[in-house]
Amino acid sequence: LYRDLPLTYGTPTMSPHCADTEKYGVVDRVVADFAAMREKGEPFAGQGIAELITVNGVRVVVEDGTWGLVRASSNKPELVVVVESPVSAERRRDMFEALDAVLRRNPGIGPYNQAF
Repeated sequence: LYRDLPLTYGTPTMSPHCADTEKYGVVDRVVADFAAMREKGEPFAGQGIAELITVNGVRVVVEDGTWGLVRASSNKPELVVVVESPVSAERRRDMFEALDAVLRRNPGIGPYNQAF
């Protein structure tokens, strides 16, 4: 069964510091940024935005299936960031860098607790 699963390239759960008083506002702004990009037809991570899932943060999915997730941690002064690509490690890196650039538009985003 394991060998039949498709190969994906994922990151560990990464958590940049963000104060408890700011993290939900940051997530709201990131959701709005992605919604505006999608509405304007702007590419993200080199591709069109195929889907935005905005339950408990945002998961942005681009045309090749690569996705990135940002949400507020429920119990720490952090955001939660996860990226996965069904295509390649390079596409995973592209998505992470693009997602991080959107996050960095917000002051108060600190270093990640873990890098990949």
